[in-house]
Amino acid sequence: MDHVRLNTDFSRRCVVDSSTLAWQASPSPLIHRRMLERAGAEAAKATSIVRYAAGASFESHDHELGEEILVLDGTLSDEAGTYGPGTYLKNPPGSRHAPFSVDGCLLFVKLRHLDPADAERRVVDTRQSHWLQGLVKGLTVLPLAEFGTQHTAMVRWAPGTFFNPHRHFGGEEILVVEGVFSDEYGSYHQGSWIRSPHLSQHQPFSREGCLILVKTGHLPVVDTPLDFKS
Repeated sequence: MDHVRLNTDFSRRCVVDSSTLAWQASPSPLIHRRMLERAGAEAAKATSIVRYAAGASFESHDHELGEEILVLDGTLSDEAGTYGPGTYLKNPPGSRHAPFSVDGCLLFVKLRHLDPADAERRVVDTRQSHWLQGLVKGLTVLPLAEFGTQHTAMVRWAPGTFFNPHRHFGGEEILVVEGVFSDEYGSYHQGSWIRSPHLSQHQPFSREGCLILVKTGHLPVVDTPLDFKS
């Protein structure tokens, strides 16, 4: 693959409906991906939706700057175990594995976004874990991983839940896993990916209810405007 630069302006808000993107080839003929952001060739800093057909596999490979995975559907496996729907994995910088899927699966994958000093591997079955009460009624939170300024969590919004206006130091990234997530800039259905830059502000809510994956504090601390309507 040639060097690709896709959605790499971290000073701007970015919204992508992943369901509208074409599937693109990977080094494995049975694995395809929808690219959300990418900076590099095959070894790239990237965020993607990845689809494994039944029987698909990757050869054993290193993750120099780590990897985060959320299993959206189906079952992913590697030499360390098997991970069903709703499983979150963090493979730290320097880790190595050979992933495969017997029956096929759909994944959300982030590559090369972790702090080089983060050495913790994490595996969380979000469907079997104890969720915590959030800051407002109707909000429950499942922390998944944290290191330095970076925080990753699942957040469930009951229908009719509204949150307070707030800013994000180091930015915020959201994948809508279920339902409809909204803020003053729009509404985002299942499969939507929203990346908001350093010190961005919004007031999120969900009238219908939703489940989102949220990562904060990992984006470049760059000079940005205070409001993002694009």
